[in-house]
Amino acid sequence: MQALLSVAPGGPETLKLTTLPDPQPGKGQLLVDVKAAGVNFPDTLIIRDLYQIKPPRPFAPGGEIAGKVLALGENVTGFKIGDRILALTGHDGFATHATIRADSAIKIPDAIPYDEAACFIFTYGTSYHALKDRANLKTNETLLVLGASGGVGSAAIELGKAMGARVIAGVSSVEKAEFCRQIGTDEVVIYPRDLNKDAQKAFSAEVKKIAGPNGVDVVYDAVGGALAEPSLRCMAWNGRYLVVGFPAGIPQIPLNLPLLKGCQIVGVFWGASVFRDPKGHAQNVADLFAFYASGQIKPRISARFPLERAHEALEQMSQRAVLGKLVVTMG
Repeated sequence: MQALLSVAPGGPETLKLTTLPDPQPGKGQLLVDVKAAGVNFPDTLIIRDLYQIKPPRPFAPGGEIAGKVLALGENVTGFKIGDRILALTGHDGFATHATIRADSAIKIPDAIPYDEAACFIFTYGTSYHALKDRANLKTNETLLVLGASGGVGSAAIELGKAMGARVIAGVSSVEKAEFCRQIGTDEVVIYPRDLNKDAQKAFSAEVKKIAGPNGVDVVYDAVGGALAEPSLRCMAWNGRYLVVGFPAGIPQIPLNLPLLKGCQIVGVFWGASVFRDPKGHAQNVADLFAFYASGQIKPRISARFPLERAHEALEQMSQRAVLGKLVVTMG
């Protein structure tokens, strides 16, 4: 097998393409012929030792895979050789083969190709958990999505529309704005990368103008940084501010704002929810497959990279320049 390994903390340039013996599944595991691996922002952090999970080296980044079952370990039930599956691995996905816990695998419908399956569960799972379980998004509510052109952001746009919301996309360029229009957002607000106080006020004023006098019911914040406070100022009474991620930095929030707005600041930790509420997760996955089958959601893959060029995908992700999803393909 081949794997793109992190052998020392550092950026994508430190990864090494390495040939290793083919693994064998242990008790309760599946051996997977990996066909594709999704690229996500945590992959850029884990190789720098900046993520909450720090696996022992050497390891491969890549926390989301799709492939075919090659072998079953002892005590595995419910799967057979040849099954098409996707799985969250945490790491080790940038490889031609992977051993995974059988209980982490999800069988995928034949209609979903491997590259789309590898870009499916992390983004749509996160965004659906956020909008459904944490925000209780309702029909005709207004949803503001920050970082709307990225993986979880574009998923939030599609799911927001599928759930009957009016969606405002917040992005940092004209190109990203056009991408969001193509995938169905109702409105777009473009903000500068570096928001000073005047730019923050201008952003907040524009969102309020679009949202109307009641403000925004739900903010989906996958950016953080200087966007957080002006977005919170746009909230409606009883609004829900979803804390999804901080690629622009962890913001400092004036706590008088949620008091004055009568709104909630709600954390979104989808990975933990999967383990804490497996039945709820299973229902969400079933809902997402139904959305896919009806054409309401579809992973927006903007670029595909062979394994030997996966470091380029990570570099693009680090620069926050990605539209939709990137995927690494094997073979």
